[in-house]
Amino acid sequence: QVQLVESGGGLVQPGGSLKLSCAASGSILYLNDMGWYRQAPGKERELVAVIDSSGNTNYIDSVKGRFTISRDNTKKTVFLQMNSLKFEDTAVYYCNAAVKDYSYVNTVYWGKGILVTVSS
Repeated sequence: QVQLVESGGGLVQPGGSLKLSCAASGSILYLNDMGWYRQAPGKERELVAVIDSSGNTNYIDSVKGRFTISRDNTKKTVFLQMNSLKFEDTAVYYCNAAVKDYSYVNTVYWGKGILVTVSS
């Protein structure tokens, strides 16, 4: 089994910054794509940013230039640096990882989510 544990969420004022972390542990042979999703109240979950094992990244348009996704493969951790936060960034943020385990089975895992609230 694999666990993803998010940290770093909380309350921040508009224009502020937060850095989310997500650490993976368990039966991991190889971590492929890792990403961050979010779900705002009354809305569907959406992909915010994704990073592949080579460090290539993609972002949704609304966060380009403000958010940066990165990863530390030695620590099996993915980060999301969020700057210039806006009210509309308020959501539960979920970590996601595509894992190849020691049986060479590929599975996508999710964290439990962490709340980010942007409010004055």
